[in-house]
Amino acid sequence: MYLLDFLGLWNWIGKQQFPYFVARFTVMYNKQMESKKQELFSNLQEFTGPSGKLSLLELGCGTGANFKFYPSGCQVTCVDPNPNFEKFLIKSIAQNRHLQFERFIVAAGENMHQVASGSMDVVVCTLVLCSVKNQEQILQEVCRVLRPVRAGMRRAA
Repeated sequence: MYLLDFLGLWNWIGKQQFPYFVARFTVMYNKQMESKKQELFSNLQEFTGPSGKLSLLELGCGTGANFKFYPSGCQVTCVDPNPNFEKFLIKSIAQNRHLQFERFIVAAGENMHQVASGSMDVVVCTLVLCSVKNQEQILQEVCRVLRPVRAGMRRAA
């Protein structure tokens, strides 16, 4: 991605074609990783906030490949810098009616000003941090949008 961006080709090739590649890749990847993802996401409900609904932000949501692993009733907000993922998200949302889709935000993870501070119970970020420009800034944004944790609440291992 960085090479395509450096050569000035990312906007032309990458943003248009990358979602199609990811859609194919995630089908194979989810088959291989299904048991690991089930285990990884199995305790998400424990982080439900005072509203009684789990507010989840998926950073670098891509095609919505993680949706099937989220608990029923989960309120999902998606962030991705590539607007061309939206049509794949719509399809994934239709296939995962157990979720409550809130909105799709076109933004880089380094600047999620559209997401209110302290508004999310959980932030999910898979296969993203290896391909961003500023990991530290993204993690600062993640900390900003997460709801403050109450005393006695345990964090995911």
